[in-house]
Amino acid sequence: MSQTLNKYFGKAWMLAVYAFLYLPIVTLVIYSFNDSRLVTVWSHASLRWYSALAEDADLISAVWLSLKIAFISAFMSVFFGTFVAFALNRYKRFAGRTFLASMANMPLVMPEVIVGLALLLMLVSVQHWLGFPERGLFTILLGHALLGTAYAAVVVTSRLKEMDGRLDEAAMDLGSKPWQVFTLVTFPLLVPALVSAFLLTFTLSFDDVVLSAFLSGPGYNTMPMVIFSRARLGLNPTINAVATVTITVVTIAVIASSFYTSHKERKRKREMALAYSDANK
Repeated sequence: MSQTLNKYFGKAWMLAVYAFLYLPIVTLVIYSFNDSRLVTVWSHASLRWYSALAEDADLISAVWLSLKIAFISAFMSVFFGTFVAFALNRYKRFAGRTFLASMANMPLVMPEVIVGLALLLMLVSVQHWLGFPERGLFTILLGHALLGTAYAAVVVTSRLKEMDGRLDEAAMDLGSKPWQVFTLVTFPLLVPALVSAFLLTFTLSFDDVVLSAFLSGPGYNTMPMVIFSRARLGLNPTINAVATVTITVVTIAVIASSFYTSHKERKRKREMALAYSDANK
């Protein structure tokens, strides 16, 4: 009796958690098709706010700026995060390893407002002495890449720990040079982790408000900043429309990434099983 109760309680708790997480998103999507100007009062179905979104130049400009920053900063984060992960995972002893590990993990535990304030003070000092950089696209990219590098390093490190280091040694024993080992052996095995790290850092950058608010300059307002500033004056139903478009794109990207990652993982396991079977013959 107690086991049955625990089983149903667990399922009920799981459903409650999913409802808590996703019902607000479903409600937002539904109300994006509401004709009323009041975001919480249903009138009748309409595409009115999608038409209004197409004419909202400020919001569209903010969306494109956020996409540009998120795309570039995600590439930067994966690039630098991969180097950090390799240094910490493949080289156990070198001068400054503890310091590097601490600095790589610091953005994960440091309040974002502190990181943003510290970057702002540093950039103001650098601008005072050198005359650049002006606060805008470049400074926002720096802040987002700093935060994203820490997350990308964690994702890539977890993948490197799962990989069999003997594969690299076997490739070098067969005459491969270090760069060939990386491009032909290590990199293909890292691709799923790199894709996951890219999607994670892209999302973190796309919806970041705190760092963007500290590091942005005149004329550089990202989508979260525009939404946040408008929310203080009362939500416009156009926000529901842009949120629905964002949710749709993100959902498609996550599903495609999941299928791609699972396909690559199954392919890798088949190849490893085939290689072991050939070696044992």
